[in-house]
Amino acid sequence: MVIDSVSHSLLMLIAGGTASLILATGSACAAPRAQADLVEFEKMTWVEVKAALAAGKTTALIYTGGVEQRGPQNANGGHNLIAHAVVEAIARKLGNAMYLPVLPYTPNDAESIPGTIGITNELLAAMLERIAEQAALNGFRNVILMGDHGGGQPQVYEQVAKKLDGNLSGGARVFYCDRVYRPANDAFDRYLTQHGYPLGLHGYLFDTSEMMYLDKDNTWVRRDLVSSAVGDPVVGHTAGDGKAQFGPHSPQNGILGDARRSTAELGQRAFDMKVDYAVRQIRSLLSDLSGGGAALSSGNSTAATSSSPAGSP
Repeated sequence: MVIDSVSHSLLMLIAGGTASLILATGSACAAPRAQADLVEFEKMTWVEVKAALAAGKTTALIYTGGVEQRGPQNANGGHNLIAHAVVEAIARKLGNAMYLPVLPYTPNDAESIPGTIGITNELLAAMLERIAEQAALNGFRNVILMGDHGGGQPQVYEQVAKKLDGNLSGGARVFYCDRVYRPANDAFDRYLTQHGYPLGLHGYLFDTSEMMYLDKDNTWVRRDLVSSAVGDPVVGHTAGDGKAQFGPHSPQNGILGDARRSTAELGQRAFDMKVDYAVRQIRSLLSDLSGGGAALSSGNSTAATSSSPAGSP
């Protein structure tokens, strides 16, 4: 009798504890994710987007990537890999933004080396306009246009921002953040020059290093080919004025410059520069709005006047 009583009590205790554990686990699973962690629009539910907007995340980041050959050592979609990581970092650092799906195609033309899939300036403009309009209808108050590839920059982005700014649903503002591209790239190239690294224009140390830094699962960079990743030489004294030299023995391998000294550490420096340049500019633009002043379009800045060929990193 005593044994039966003890056994019964023990069974009741175990059953009660198990039930409590199940209830606690169920409650934990049902608990909504912290809104502060949600910045990727396409991975959020409409309920989460609505809550995030109500909490002040009213800035939509529209970032474009691109698909083009990047030398034998880099995957063709490098711009998209970089764009996705950069725009997420920008959104998290801003704290008041969400980023929309990265647009994978930008102005470019297929060439003799396979790997490039491009669209026209007109198509890019139409897509940016449509996406910005849809963002405003979703409830975003500010829309920021940015790109990782030179095609269409700065002209298309500037024109779309100027056309749409203040003319969307609810009077949403639209800005072009140019500093994440050309100014950040030039700043990194100056760093390379100051530290004795060779100049480049495409598929060189800059973009190869950035991809190496982001390639966590080792699928985007053929690391066994980096040690031989040298192409047509680029000459010039300062960042931005380099020119590729094509000689009789030109490798024509898609690399303009030299990527052999690429490292993940250099890639992190380039990545951090992009994020920092963008966050500073966006905060300045939005600060001008909240302060009642007239926000200057980035297209009016001297940094945005220097465009880059479509094949640039």
